[in-house]
Amino acid sequence: MALCLKQVFNKDKTFRPRKKFEPGTQRFELYKKAQASLKSGLDLKAVVQLPPGESINDWIAVHVVDFFNRINLIYGTMSEYCTEKSCPIMSGGLKYEYRWQDDSKYKKPTKLSAPQYMCMLMDWIEMLINNEDIFPTRIGVPFPKQFQQVCTKILTRLFRVFVHVYIHHFDSIINMGAEAHVNTCYKHFYYFIREFSLIDHRELEPLVRMPQ
Repeated sequence: MALCLKQVFNKDKTFRPRKKFEPGTQRFELYKKAQASLKSGLDLKAVVQLPPGESINDWIAVHVVDFFNRINLIYGTMSEYCTEKSCPIMSGGLKYEYRWQDDSKYKKPTKLSAPQYMCMLMDWIEMLINNEDIFPTRIGVPFPKQFQQVCTKILTRLFRVFVHVYIHHFDSIINMGAEAHVNTCYKHFYYFIREFSLIDHRELEPLVRMPQ
């Protein structure tokens, strides 16, 4: 019998603390607007479109943080099924393997287990979205020139979480009764990155048939 989503996606199972938007800020108002559109049952393709008069960088920033929270929660919910033994390589089936690289510990692409990769990924994203030089929150402070490139890298790596979950752990998601929630989150993510061409189409190949 399917579990209630409140039981499946509860705060005690969150993989990382949620990043929140400060009330009273433009980013918070945009976030509320985006959430209201989602809850209204509008077509997801329409929901992701930039609202008239809004800044594209603000819109992207709001969604990057929200997707981080949602995907972080999805992985945290089924992380007990993703272990060093079950997933010694971060992959998406036999054809796709994802190696970790950053600017500190792993300066060359390095093979990691899926749990290690996920931990490095969430730490890395959390560091970026809390960096005021990249995701400014103060009024009047501009986004850096490389902002969208940074977001592309974040979203590309978050997409790999979907790849791993769908290909290696979807049976667990179904057993928890969370299939509809994960599918909706994925479709929302997919339409958003396609709307603004934020991920190279080659990265999408592992799940190319999913939106249909």
